[in-house]
Order: sequence, then C-alpha cells, then structure tokens
Amino acid sequence: MIVALSVSLVGVWTISSTASGETTPKAKSEYYLSVGDSYAAGYQPVASAMRGRDTAGFAYQVTRLAQSRGYHFKLVNFGCGGATTSAVIEQVGCSVSNPGPDTDDYPKMTQAAAVDQFIVRHVGHIGLITVSIGGNDILPCSNATLLLTCVSSAVAAIKSNVTTLLAGLRRVAGPSVPIIGLTYPDVFLGWYTWKVAGSESLAVLSLGAFRTLVNPALASVYASFGAHFIDVTQATGAYTPLNETTSDGKYGTVPVAVANVCSLTYECQLQDVHPTTKGYAVIARLIEAALPRKR
Repeated sequence: MIVALSVSLVGVWTISSTASGETTPKAKSEYYLSVGDSYAAGYQPVASAMRGRDTAGFAYQVTRLAQSRGYHFKLVNFGCGGATTSAVIEQVGCSVSNPGPDTDDYPKMTQAAAVDQFIVRHVGHIGLITVSIGGNDILPCSNATLLLTCVSSAVAAIKSNVTTLLAGLRRVAGPSVPIIGLTYPDVFLGWYTWKVAGSESLAVLSLGAFRTLVNPALASVYASFGAHFIDVTQATGAYTPLNETTSDGKYGTVPVAVANVCSLTYECQLQDVHPTTKGYAVIARLIEAALPRKR
C-alpha cells in the first residue's frame, strides 16, 4: 500500500501581503506569477494538455485552492517547457507551441526580463510568485555511473543562475512579496521499473543526488533572498526506505517510493518526467499550505 503523502515544508515562513505603510491591494488585483520550466507551465503528455487548454498544472490548482485562505489570484503563467536555469535568464522568447490559458507571451525578451517587467508595471498588486527551475539542468545526468559527478557539476550553474533570477525578482518585487521555490519529485526512481541494466542503480543514486546536492543548493539560494523553499522530493515520498515495498498491479513488488513516483508522474507509464494531475495536486497543496490565511 502506498504511504500517505504529507505536506512537508522546509522551515517556518511568515509573510505579509504588503510592505509597511502600503495599502493592501484589492483581492481581485492580486497577480500570481508562475515562473520556470514545464512544471511551472503545467505541461502533461496527454491529449487534453496538448490542445493547450489544460488547467491541471499546480499553478492553476493553486489559484483555486488559495481561495480558501482568502486569496483571489489572477494567474499569469510565464513557464516555458524545456527551460534550464540558464535559459530562463538568457534565452529570448519561448518556443512552446500549445501554451495553457493565462500564459504570458514574451517573444522579444527573456523569461526573467518579462517577469521583472510585469512586476514593475503592477507594483503593489503581486500576491505570489512561484519558481520551478533546475530540473532540466540535471535530466542529462541519467547515467548511473556518472550521475553524482554530473549532478555535482550542474549544481554550480544552478546556484549561479537561480541567484541571478531571484536577485532580479526581489529587486523589483520588494521584500514583502512572497516567493516560493520548488524542487521536484525524484523521477529517476521511475527507472526502477524499467528492468534494464543500471536502472535500479540509477534510482538508488538519485536519492542522494536530490537529498545532498540539488535540494540543499536550491534551498540555500531561496533562503538568501527571503523566499520559501518546498522540498517536493521529500513530500512525494522519495525518501521512504527502499526496503519498504508494496504490490503494484502493473509493476509487481516495488519500493513504496517507486510506487509513489509512478502514481504522481508519467515516468513509469510513458517515460515522461511530468506530473499526473494527482502529482500536480500534491505540489499545489504544498504551496497553498505555505500561504498564511488572510485576516
């Protein structure tokens, strides 16, 4: 039986809606900006999403969930499928052919510049910024013999680029706008079900890559800019000991952590790293839980 997934937040975080002395913006004027890669965009490898009107992504779910805490967000989605940490600050435009609703278009500037420009134009009316970036930097490290060395090398660039991105966001948004940084489910665990040479070793090594390299690096950068960090890897059950197993109707007896990633992403089913609607819902609930209730 798959273990229940908990809303696990790293650290204690309190925010206020506006800086001291400012007038609280009207609820209908609060914008929620989703920044980053295909997770931020809400991509799924299914027909409904391919048609460009799918709203299963975590950003879309957050806009609905946050209403229970007194927030009425207007989503503006800057997420770009395939974006790396360098692309988000260096690549002009986004080549996504079927963006979801509420997606912003920035054909003549980088994603980072487009987000900064939007914030400047809507000062006092930004209610939330979430950032999902870094996954595409480590995806090429899918080789068990080189995984940790590859990820170690990638982490240096991730820290540098995310620092640049966050510096720009904080500069234009100010100290009080909540920024939430996200990591990822350990999709490499899905390789455990592939039954090819080296796949189980990759799954085992990936846990260390997330726990000791990627996530601590991201957490430190977000903290340095007063942003909250959510360890999605932990919250999706990746760190459950691999000797704890469950019976899966499709994959047989597998570690609980593997069953979790098979349920929450398309990695086992389609060899695709993106979350299922259920997986995006876990992330959305983590974000919603990090928002203090409005008085």
